[in-house]
Amino acid sequence: MALLSRLALIACASTCLCGVARAAPALPGKAPDHANDKVWAQTQSDIAPDPAVRFGQLDNGLRYAILKNATPEHQTSIRLVIGSGSMEERDDQQGLAHFLEHMAFKGSTHVPEGEMIKLLERHGLAFGPDTNAQTGFTSTTFMLDLPESGNGTLDLGLMLMRETASELTLSAAAMDPERGVVLSEERLRDTPDYEALKDRFKVQFQGQLVADRFPIGKVAVIKSAPASRLRDYYAANYRPDRAVLIVVGDIDPAALKAEIKSRFGDWKATGPGAPAPDFGKVAPRGPQTQLIVKPGAHPSISIAWFKPFQDLPDSEAKTRRDQIDQVAVAVLNRRLERAARSDAAPFIGAGVSFSDQIRSARVADLMLLPKPGAWRSGLAAALHIERQAVEQGVDQAEVDRELTEMRTKLQNAAAGAATQRTPDLAQGLVQSVDEDEVFTSPAQDLARFEIDTRGLAAATVSAALKAVFSGQGPVLSMTSPDPIEGGEPALAAAFETARTDKIDAALLHAAKAWPYASFGPAGRLASRREVSDLGVTFVQFANGVRLSIKPTAFRKDQVLVNVRIGDGRLALPKDRKTEIWANQALILGGLGKISLEDMEQVLAARLFDAHLAVADDALVLGGETRPADLDTQLQVLAAYVADPAFRPAGFERIKNALATQLDQLDSTPQGVLGRDLGLLEHSGDLRWARPDQADVKAAGLADLKALLAPQLAAAPLEVDVVGDVKVDDVIRAVGQTFAALPPRPAPAAPPPGAVEVHFASTGQPPVLLTHKGRADQAIALQAWPSDSLFADPQKARVINIAAQVVELRLIDRVRVAEGSTYSPSVTSSPSDVFPGYGVVSASVETPPVKIDSFYGAVQDITADLRAKGPTADELQRAVKPRIETLAKAQQTNEYWMTWIAGATDDPRRLQIVRDTLPGYGRITAADVQAAAKTYLTDARAFRLEVTPKAEPK
Repeated sequence: MALLSRLALIACASTCLCGVARAAPALPGKAPDHANDKVWAQTQSDIAPDPAVRFGQLDNGLRYAILKNATPEHQTSIRLVIGSGSMEERDDQQGLAHFLEHMAFKGSTHVPEGEMIKLLERHGLAFGPDTNAQTGFTSTTFMLDLPESGNGTLDLGLMLMRETASELTLSAAAMDPERGVVLSEERLRDTPDYEALKDRFKVQFQGQLVADRFPIGKVAVIKSAPASRLRDYYAANYRPDRAVLIVVGDIDPAALKAEIKSRFGDWKATGPGAPAPDFGKVAPRGPQTQLIVKPGAHPSISIAWFKPFQDLPDSEAKTRRDQIDQVAVAVLNRRLERAARSDAAPFIGAGVSFSDQIRSARVADLMLLPKPGAWRSGLAAALHIERQAVEQGVDQAEVDRELTEMRTKLQNAAAGAATQRTPDLAQGLVQSVDEDEVFTSPAQDLARFEIDTRGLAAATVSAALKAVFSGQGPVLSMTSPDPIEGGEPALAAAFETARTDKIDAALLHAAKAWPYASFGPAGRLASRREVSDLGVTFVQFANGVRLSIKPTAFRKDQVLVNVRIGDGRLALPKDRKTEIWANQALILGGLGKISLEDMEQVLAARLFDAHLAVADDALVLGGETRPADLDTQLQVLAAYVADPAFRPAGFERIKNALATQLDQLDSTPQGVLGRDLGLLEHSGDLRWARPDQADVKAAGLADLKALLAPQLAAAPLEVDVVGDVKVDDVIRAVGQTFAALPPRPAPAAPPPGAVEVHFASTGQPPVLLTHKGRADQAIALQAWPSDSLFADPQKARVINIAAQVVELRLIDRVRVAEGSTYSPSVTSSPSDVFPGYGVVSASVETPPVKIDSFYGAVQDITADLRAKGPTADELQRAVKPRIETLAKAQQTNEYWMTWIAGATDDPRRLQIVRDTLPGYGRITAADVQAAAKTYLTDARAFRLEVTPKAEPK
């Protein structure tokens, strides 16, 4: 539910920014052994690690973890984790941990400046998706996802990680242009919400180092720090005893162990290491309030309780404590979500997190998104619900429900362990290093859960919940885009009232039965045909419902289900806005015979999902399940088709969530671009229009129901199922649900006017938009109309490669050589629905004064591409990553769902699958040059600028 994801993003903002990194735990009952700080957690724990992982440590202190895994086939993921981040910086180094991450790609002893990324691209790695790095508060991680383990690719990856470890040249000549790239990233991050978070940290972590150590650093340091200072940070922090090398993939562990020893065994630390940072102590305090007025920020309230951070061992006892805490918090979150879904919802959403944060504190944080103009009532309601649970305790039925859901998810993870994806496993190992916890398998996690929760009583959970909300504080931080009446004294008074007023008894929720187990007699099979080369089965039932099935073994126990209904965006009017933006109200409204809350409760032991998207040519109801719950998943989606409730509460929640966001969109250039670009690129066709505040205020549930209900009830319908299934099982399950519904018509061609869409006017002066953010933030975009996918699929591939070549050149020029931006991007988007419509788009975040330089670079690059075509090296660096990316994608259920959807009536979709990889392999430099001559011309260009709004004089 995209409109509601803001709550999750805000609620976890501290956790996301503050990946916890704890020192290695000691044996139970002992203090942590800081004299031997960098050892694997299991060496000082009573928890056994995943036996499939080979853990080791070289004589120089470098730790390594090797895990053989063959999903996807041939792929290997390498991670180099340096146990230093922004917290290890001196005051005059703030930002250099992150700056050094950038410099790792700028040249080393054995790799000339500017060649590292190109080397990887020649081996099929795309810059960004496969080649990346991230800097946090306490660690820096370098990431390579290799498309193959042979042909020297794994050797190259290890060599580059070894270069990063100690061989970076860090020259002033390479550092100076990269300053602009880092400053561009700083501009991208510096949103009103980010500024509000920093203000909140200053109060929540007062007197502690983390309050002033955000990884992006200080602008003054980024602009002026000499290369010598960067080299000082490098020598003090990039040391083998602070590093972990992780390799997961289709490899020979024994051979790799020897290779790691050979490559990394001679890495030696030089000079003294950086001293351990003083994280500070939690400040003693009572209730406290903070009002942050930040124009452009999203309204939110955080109420946090703080306990000292404890360097506890990763032990069975700690795991049990954490598990019980998790259950307690889950019960409270369920109550908060139930309130948000109620007819008189007091807030848009609320949730609690409880975790260690940046070795600084253990924090319980109650976050809520108030309804517009209703922060007082939202605050009072959220605290009322929290106090009910803490002071009155929880019910055994609530505990049992959360245990059921947790167990179901853990069982599914354990069942699918054999096909865990290599990058996910690598990331799990990185997380275990960051948090200094023992890395365990899904089967171990399930077994531990059963031990820890056996006989778990409500009284134990109630006691845990009371402990969660103890500690210093609570500290209330409210962020508002506008001043509030009465200011901070009014906030403090409302907080005191909410904390101390009388509470009533909580109303518990009784369980109900699932009323949609039957839809009548099973539907009759009308036809069945196999596409043997792709393993796809097409079925049609007597009632007109069509079914596509693609069994796979990519992920054990994963099943994706999509239900395509009607015509989607094609069915919308072109000349007026509609309420389609509120489509998720269908899901929130639940079903005629049962609410969403009751459905989730009665089906707690089942794995299912329901979401709605509006595609260009269909409404798409989707869900993800496992084979054992496929019947339930299909029953849920069929019930949303046959008996949607359209309850008002869901619609109002969507309206309130959107209303809180719309005014914030113009606070950043990205927000303005996201709001307006779709409408502009479709020449004002209102099917791509975003609503404004007046639209949201005027919208009614009846309008949304008028849009959706007729299509749900009587439009053509197709079910697509991909994953760990058997064809006959799917046919039976669909026969008992969708095929049992009243008849559906056959698909019909949409009216000619519906498929007609035009690109924006080209060859004109730039369209000028403004934002209200920083004066040095802007976005420039240049786009060209291309063509639709099915007009000529091979030509669409060629255009895509032409776009990639332009991006390679833009990166070389405006990022690497000029250092003016972090984010040059070029994309090609051919429509598979609207004939003749496609877009190639180049964009960049940049200071306003450099917009003309960007346009000049695009003009020079495309002119040269038209005149000379790409070099052989550029062609390889564009084509090979694309082929490897697609080859990896074809080993996912999501890829096959994309292409079998709609293929019952359009065989061209399956032909795309057959032709894609060989088609990219056939592309020549002459093909790319011809595409550039046809499409990437100055006369066909559309330009758009989003610049700061001038202050009134």
